[in-house]
Amino acid sequence: MTYIVALTGGIGSGKSTVSDAFARLGVPVVDADVIARQVVEPGTEALERIRAHFGPSAFLTDGSLNRKRLREVIFAQPEEKSWLNALLHPLIQKETRRQLAAVTAPYALWVVPLLIENDLCDRANRVLVVDVSENVQLQRLLARDGGGRQQAEQILASQASRTQRLACADDVILNDDSPEALQPQVERLHRRYLTLANDFNRQDPSI
Repeated sequence: MTYIVALTGGIGSGKSTVSDAFARLGVPVVDADVIARQVVEPGTEALERIRAHFGPSAFLTDGSLNRKRLREVIFAQPEEKSWLNALLHPLIQKETRRQLAAVTAPYALWVVPLLIENDLCDRANRVLVVDVSENVQLQRLLARDGGGRQQAEQILASQASRTQRLACADDVILNDDSPEALQPQVERLHRRYLTLANDFNRQDPSI
């Protein structure tokens, strides 16, 4: 059984930057956002069901999802968000389990933006939260997506609060500073996780 470190954090916290730093150290990364894009690639059944449900306005001219438009719809209409989640979550979970089962390294980093919201903490051996102030989150989101402040605030309000995430954390990386400041934190945690994973693997009779 693979030792799993779940990495989470609010939108704009810098989860990808942190996971990239772990990947450079040779840690396998299983990213729920990447998998979510894979299950709706052209030709998939899920994409065709989305097309039938939301219509052509949810797609770009090249046939791919218009994610900006779809995000606007599901944040304005909670029932549409529920429909989309019911379609995609089982597919994402199945592919996640497959990728984690294939890991042969001491531990895997499982990147899950909605770990807290979807009550998935117990599926990991350890939870690592990337923490930033809410103001930094908002500014990064506005700069990245180019949307309005109201929509950005709605997105932040739809996610778990900073307090809720920190309450579930075994470890915390502070990411209010420059990317260079992350590296020492990542390296320290990597050494810690190798030790924990090795101890776990020695105790697990299935290894």
